[in-house]
Amino acid sequence: MDIWDYRALSRIDLRIVPVVFCLMGIGLLVISSMTGIEGEETFWTPIAKSQLRWICLGGAMFLFAAGFDYRKLRDWSLGLYIVAILLLVGLFFVSPIQNVHRWYRIPGAMSIQPSEQAKLILIIVVSWFLERKGRAVSAFSTALQVGVLVGVPFLLILKQPDLGTALILYPIVLGMGYFAGLHRGLCRFFTVLGVLGFTVASLLFAGVLSHEKMRPLFTTVLKDYQYERLNPNTYHQKASQIAIAIGGVTGTGWRKSEFSGRKWLPAAHTDSVFSAFAEEFGFLGVTFLLFLFYALIYFSFQVAVVAKDPFGRFLAAGLAMYLAATALVNIAMMCALLPISGVPLLFVTYGGSSLMTTCAALGILQSIYTRRFMF
Repeated sequence: MDIWDYRALSRIDLRIVPVVFCLMGIGLLVISSMTGIEGEETFWTPIAKSQLRWICLGGAMFLFAAGFDYRKLRDWSLGLYIVAILLLVGLFFVSPIQNVHRWYRIPGAMSIQPSEQAKLILIIVVSWFLERKGRAVSAFSTALQVGVLVGVPFLLILKQPDLGTALILYPIVLGMGYFAGLHRGLCRFFTVLGVLGFTVASLLFAGVLSHEKMRPLFTTVLKDYQYERLNPNTYHQKASQIAIAIGGVTGTGWRKSEFSGRKWLPAAHTDSVFSAFAEEFGFLGVTFLLFLFYALIYFSFQVAVVAKDPFGRFLAAGLAMYLAATALVNIAMMCALLPISGVPLLFVTYGGSSLMTTCAALGILQSIYTRRFMF
């Protein structure tokens, strides 16, 4: 079989194209607004230009992945997994950036974040493993093996520390487990555990549970610095809520934000891009943004339905869960339902690693979609 076929590009689901362009356009609008220099009216700030370059590279990645035959990934699964583990381990042997071991610095003022690629690789590996198990996929031993397969990169990412990426892996693997028919008892247990954890975190951040009063209970299983990640009274958390509240119904207008625009919102063009957007475009803008994400995720799950082989179905389900979990966790963090931990907002947050990975994920989804009748 041909590894890459340009003819597949003519059969992609064109519904995703305007959705992705709108999301990228929103990203450029916010990045330009948040990185502009006072007194200068130019749209193309240095950071906006950099993001445009990443968008062009991401577009090339999407086209390459869409034309690439996803079935070839079966043969590469173990090799990719080993490479991902080595890259994650190697982070602890290089100098930290911003006091954490998350990035490799590349000459030319660039850096890459292996945990972003590790998420994609892990979806491929788990899909391959679940397909190999066949009818034995529902066995308890299979669930344990999947746990080990996922647990190694999960712990390495958590050690960086990168709580946000670790949070994303949890629903991805759980969703793939449900889709593949993994041991139902364990899936239910971890679902209840995840819902319970989310509920407790939300109650803490909503002020229903007192952070200080709950400290003695939580620090019996968590260290003090780990529990502090659940502190709802950090400046970043409060600033994010203030920016969203200021936006009101219609927003302050592009480049007219008094809070985010004056640099009072930390990481306004990266981690906090959702809050910055909400301040400038208000509830109406946020509603439009949520509709775009809903459409993107809905179209992605449709690919899992039409895929004709188990590997394609599991892979599509995992990639759709990746898109859904990443978007929902970022928005939940900005709305003070989860601790802020560096999860990007798909296509909107500034940065190359996230954008390239997301474009690759969408490209693989389209590879599955275009080949649904080619067996």
